[in-house]
Amino acid sequence: MTGEYILVLDEGTTSTRAMLFGLDGAIHGLAQRELTQHYPQPGWVEHDANEIWDRTLECAEEMVLKAGGSDRIAALGITNQRETVVAWDRVTGEPLARAIVWQDRRTADFCEALREAGHEPAVQQATGLLLDPYFSATKARWLLDSEPAVAEAAAAGRLALGTVESWLTFKLTAGAHISDASNASRTLLLPLTGASWDDGLCDLFGVPMAALPEVVDTSGALASTMLFGSAIPICGMAGDQQAATIGQGCLTPDHVKATYGTGAFILANMGEAVPRSANRLLGTVLWQRDGRRVYAQEGSIFTAGSLIQWLRDSLGLLGSASETEALARSVPDTGGVVIVPAHSGLGAPHWRPEARGAISGLSFATTHAHIARAALEAMAHQTHDLAEAFAADGAPWKVMQIDGGMSVNDWMAQDIADVTGLTVQRPGFVETSALGAAMLAATGAGFFASLEDAAKAMIGKTRRFEPSMPEDVREARIARWRAALARI
Repeated sequence: MTGEYILVLDEGTTSTRAMLFGLDGAIHGLAQRELTQHYPQPGWVEHDANEIWDRTLECAEEMVLKAGGSDRIAALGITNQRETVVAWDRVTGEPLARAIVWQDRRTADFCEALREAGHEPAVQQATGLLLDPYFSATKARWLLDSEPAVAEAAAAGRLALGTVESWLTFKLTAGAHISDASNASRTLLLPLTGASWDDGLCDLFGVPMAALPEVVDTSGALASTMLFGSAIPICGMAGDQQAATIGQGCLTPDHVKATYGTGAFILANMGEAVPRSANRLLGTVLWQRDGRRVYAQEGSIFTAGSLIQWLRDSLGLLGSASETEALARSVPDTGGVVIVPAHSGLGAPHWRPEARGAISGLSFATTHAHIARAALEAMAHQTHDLAEAFAADGAPWKVMQIDGGMSVNDWMAQDIADVTGLTVQRPGFVETSALGAAMLAATGAGFFASLEDAAKAMIGKTRRFEPSMPEDVREARIARWRAALARI
């Protein structure tokens, strides 16, 4: 390898970014573009796949220029918002419909029908997942049933279905159709212990296996792109939450991380033991190298940073998301206000797709500061719910490592420590999904023998937040939350 940089494409829900990393973990450049959110009906969320590609390409080209040319880039890594489904024509390379985003709830009735037919236990046993619109398979089925162009392409043998990393890789390579095992494990179509897609699962959900990508490792010589001049090998791919877990250095069992972005996602490294939950948590592939898998147990919260965005953009209560910390500190408590952010249903451990958000405890004394504080408190309460579920599954947390855009809020980080009763650690660089993708790519390119070696070289120092809330205050907070939760 002659290059000195790792280029990472970080595909989020609301924006796309390209970042340049050094082999010491230092960031040398960042380009970012916003993505348009389409909401054609309540509960529906869509993206334009061409916009995803065009804006990602713009960011990547900017970083290649920043690096001084493609020959300065040793490897490329991709991390992405998971479960979003793209359907495209594998011959023309053009999307056949808008992408259905992970937050979308349009397939709730289909999931309920499968559940009533008794399929959920077998699906959970095989995939580690539950029957919920969150996951990819029912979205793919909806596209086949509802978009004539998708059905026609399937009949003609031209259909390609994939999650976002598959779409980006196809465009980068002019035709490679692959998905890494971490993303593939979020589709409901890949058994946790199976090397590839399962015939029975594909039949159950009505998804043609011929349209699906090849399942590959999360690091190694996965593909190569010539788009930027000289060849750049694609050596790392992982779903954003798995990449963040790696970027936090959670590389051995009992390490736990929580990412607070658009949603919030908590993953505990389970080693090579296939996770089995009795408390409606998820099992997922954390990474795969040379066909061997390391697994994680996961709790998914659907609404986190998107709640703050909603307060800002839809209600006009905030000028910017960063205002929430000062507002939270400006009042001694929420004045009895509790927000249950079920705007896209409730995720783990409740799994209630039909639930909707609620603000309770309002009075004429309520101000926008009380509502902002209640929104931040909701992050700690949702996290506490998951802590109890993990403990009930025999995987109690000892220390929590947090990251994501919301985690820079010191008030929120301290509140999570107070409500969970745990030490919370936050890295100096909170965009750990991108760092994890860089670590995978650097390892896959041969710069490091293992992810442990990559972590030693690339992960920096952390800040600690210790719990300090009086127990009676903590118990009262949790009781108010549970009462508000019960009402919805």
